[in-house]
Amino acid sequence: MRAGRRDDVDVIVVGAGPAGSATAHWCASAGLDVLLLEKAEFPRDKVCGDGLTPRAVAELARMGVDTDEDDGWIRNEGLRVVAGGRSWELAWPDLASYPGYGMARARASLDHRLAQHAQASGAKLLERTKVTDPLLDERDGRVVGVTAQPLDGRGRADGDAHTYRAPVVVAADGVSSRFATALGLTRRDDRPLGTAVRTYFRTEGTSRHADSFMESHLELWDGAPGASNLLPGYGWIFALGDGTANVGLGSVSSTPARQSANGHDYRGLMDAWLRNAPAEWGFIPENQVGPVRGAALPMGFNRTPLYRDGAVLVGDSAGMVSPFNGEGIAYALQAGRVAADAIVQARTRTTDRARERTLATYADRMRADLGGYYTLGRWFVRLIEHPEVMRACVRYGLPQPVVMRFVLKLLSDCYEPRGGDWVDRVVAGLTRVVPAA
Repeated sequence: MRAGRRDDVDVIVVGAGPAGSATAHWCASAGLDVLLLEKAEFPRDKVCGDGLTPRAVAELARMGVDTDEDDGWIRNEGLRVVAGGRSWELAWPDLASYPGYGMARARASLDHRLAQHAQASGAKLLERTKVTDPLLDERDGRVVGVTAQPLDGRGRADGDAHTYRAPVVVAADGVSSRFATALGLTRRDDRPLGTAVRTYFRTEGTSRHADSFMESHLELWDGAPGASNLLPGYGWIFALGDGTANVGLGSVSSTPARQSANGHDYRGLMDAWLRNAPAEWGFIPENQVGPVRGAALPMGFNRTPLYRDGAVLVGDSAGMVSPFNGEGIAYALQAGRVAADAIVQARTRTTDRARERTLATYADRMRADLGGYYTLGRWFVRLIEHPEVMRACVRYGLPQPVVMRFVLKLLSDCYEPRGGDWVDRVVAGLTRVVPAA
């Protein structure tokens, strides 16, 4: 807090997805007064694969989130990779840093649970509250709060807007991040951008009902399978343990410009994939639950800087989605933890300059941990954009056991950062020697 100014709370968090709720939880657990603002009302949906890698499960464990299977959480044993007419079942790596299992839970339920967990830790949650503008200090332009509009059940303005003040505001408002955009923090055009579409199917009585593996189909054809137009991306089938499965596909381009130039009809691709699915899967209109919905996937730190003048960017707001697999929940949870640590530490500093220097360590720590991995991911995307490279990888690379070990650890981002086996050491070494994203 700056001298001569009265704040309403210590931290304002804009958006109660995994990144926002994790930030709110960790800040509140440290004794800070936290206001968590969410424009929707829980439970609310979010386009996602609903899969949690062991890295994400480790973050939930740190937070103390109860993931008992009797409470609707389902564990999975590993990743099933399907390509070239073959499939491989790869158990999650046995590591000291992460548990040997992943999980799955629909985002409508997961996000609600995480917001409730933040509340239980002491954060104040205001739903149906849309942040419309950042509040800036007239002297230096630093972010000192937000203006927020209460909404009714239909998303319309309901009463007068309110102003809330805090020395730090965390932008966790998703891929569009209107809050960050209002501060001039726009998305970078040199980062990969993905697009995903998904729907749900009832699985009772089908072969997909009790699947203990997350399944990834590494071949997406823009037309009939075997044609020349193989797309960079993958399809997925994740059983949710509640009688449904999340079924979707995603494609990625090395830049937004390349994605615009491609102009793929992703819902059409999804339609074709489902029509060609084996009958025993049960992916027929009668079993479909809800429409096919799509969303953009911001990748590889596509909005920077992660911290500037009182504003912290976490999760999708900062483009923290892996270019390797389109996964973002683990990094959202991690970002909330690291951001909260920087915010809490900054409260102990006695000068404005020291506080700013401490808050800036958040960006340094995230870049040190994920920057090299994201750089490798950008290079990976540039390679698989070439159909001939994808074909060679599927035909000659995947059948090799050593290649599959690398694929599993890179796709899941589950490797020992220090130590482990020789594959861990190679992957970790590569992330350290390449330029950080």
